[in-house]
Amino acid sequence: MKRLGKILHASKSRSLIVKLEKPNPPKLGSKVFDEKLKEIGIVTDVFGPVSSPYVSIKPSTVKLENYIGKTVYVLKD
Repeated sequence: MKRLGKILHASKSRSLIVKLEKPNPPKLGSKVFDEKLKEIGIVTDVFGPVSSPYVSIKPSTVKLENYIGKTVYVLKD
């Protein structure tokens, strides 16, 4: 598992926004997991500056507020 970053907030379109810890973003469609290895969604977009990008996650759960501030992970390539 590779540490992705922290979830900052949920967007108006109900996506989770994550600030990446490192500037190498995951591939679109990558599955995203919480610290308990529960799948929480997939990466749908990468945006922001190249040196400190953000990703948008389409969640597979309804209770988005439970994930705000949590660290998320992706499988290593």
